[in-house]
Amino acid sequence: MDLARRGGVANQPPPLVDYNVFTSDIALTEALRRESAALSVNELDELGLLAGSAQAQTWAGLANEHTPQLRAYDRYGNRIDEVVYDPAYHELMRVAMRYGLHATPWAGAEPAAHLLRAAKFYVWAQVEAGHGCPISMTYASIPALRTNAALARLWEPHFISREYDPQLRPIGEKFGATCGMAMTEKQGGSDVRANETRAEFLETSDTGDAYTLNGHKWFCSAPMSDAFLMLAQTGAGLTCFFLPRVLPDGSRNRIFIARLKDKLGNRSNASSEIELRDTYAVRVGEEGRGVQTIVEMVNYTRLDCINGSAALMRAATAQAVHHARYRHAFGKALIDQPLMQNVLADLALESEAALVMLLRLARGVDQSSADSHETAVKRLGTAAAKYYVCKRAPAIAAEALECLGGNGYVEESGMPRLYREAPLNSIWEGSGNINALDVLRIFSKERGALEAFRAEVEPALSDARMHAAADELFHRLHHPLEAERAARWIVERIAVLWQAALLARDPSSEVADAFIESRIAGRWGRTMGTLPPSESHARIAARALPAPIMEYSTR
Repeated sequence: MDLARRGGVANQPPPLVDYNVFTSDIALTEALRRESAALSVNELDELGLLAGSAQAQTWAGLANEHTPQLRAYDRYGNRIDEVVYDPAYHELMRVAMRYGLHATPWAGAEPAAHLLRAAKFYVWAQVEAGHGCPISMTYASIPALRTNAALARLWEPHFISREYDPQLRPIGEKFGATCGMAMTEKQGGSDVRANETRAEFLETSDTGDAYTLNGHKWFCSAPMSDAFLMLAQTGAGLTCFFLPRVLPDGSRNRIFIARLKDKLGNRSNASSEIELRDTYAVRVGEEGRGVQTIVEMVNYTRLDCINGSAALMRAATAQAVHHARYRHAFGKALIDQPLMQNVLADLALESEAALVMLLRLARGVDQSSADSHETAVKRLGTAAAKYYVCKRAPAIAAEALECLGGNGYVEESGMPRLYREAPLNSIWEGSGNINALDVLRIFSKERGALEAFRAEVEPALSDARMHAAADELFHRLHHPLEAERAARWIVERIAVLWQAALLARDPSSEVADAFIESRIAGRWGRTMGTLPPSESHARIAARALPAPIMEYSTR
């Protein structure tokens, strides 16, 4: 007797739950092994199980359905400027901090700490993206904070703690803490040097020179963070400051939330517009060198933009291949139909290429302090991948959603949330043009950047397709007068060649060959699912399956 006659629903896939997001991802486990064979993955295994659980997916849905609410005043009319989150948001944050996604690489316990942390972030970000914002900002804040040794001694132990403590209290009464940032102003956008917030010297304190800030910030993400990094103008120019949310005496710092932004996506995370009125702040770094102080912070948040986009692509691809495995049409499963195999294989190629680039850069972060080549890899690769990988996420989300048909357009599937989230990382920390121009600046100012890139792709240039594409790119790079007009093409080509070279480290890889044939040799259309005909499509699509999972049962 078929399911329909027994009262069940026929020809629908089981929910993609109760599986291990880490161990079921062949591309991730293989790439992680290549980057560091000795890496301990016990916590990754635990986190993977939690990420694939029905409980975690319920938290994700609730945190986005019940969005943050601003409480500007308490019941008596006192100004409190608090944001109230759904309890599910706090559960997501608690897990992220318990597994060290926020700052533990800075504790120095693991030789490949940033690589391990990147893999954890990638796994957990597939559950829900919005809460990753304060996690990422806390991670990125440590290098800037360390330019003020006294502040770092006081705050860093709380930032690297694995305890999640959402209460607004003086730092001496906290277990763990998070750090936000607010750079953008109405008139400036990515041009932070146009900022108009003013800073006036107040006094010299135990943690450094204190100032009062007056101005506004157009985007302040995660306004319930325990502290913020901000830029403001002094007499010497743009300077970086550290602003605690609660002062040592327990009073609230004068940070006023004007409103919460009504955003396209990232809805579980509160993004606010704030006003600063004689707000207490401590200088971080030298006066007039604010941009130089935060440059490393920007590199780390960009790395997480790449990570978030790669995780989103994997989550979307996993949903698509899972659906196609169980859904039947015209007499057989969608995953067994040649045209759908082409689409799924194309999605899988894009997802795996983003992943290998991410992990290569994370290894570069771990090794950059002692290796000039890795320093160049980190700086150049982060800017190039931030441009390209984040640009690919919306296309992948849209195509994966379409694989589910009308079911993918329904909120219950989770695909609309991925689709709304997809454009964000390309905008945050500098939109496309900013990152493309940054790549050109790196080539012009940092000796060794071009040689580092050449060394990264050199092992794959024995492939004639790669060799021809690299020759064309290097020719363009040696004609800088035309470079700015062609900056997007150049950076796209850098990223794609680099991804191809990383995939080609396995000479027998069908993934690498299909990627090179389509993205490098140009046998590819303008939409997904236009790979040149090949028997490998079925195997590439099957490789992306988030399996094994329990077979569907109606009992």
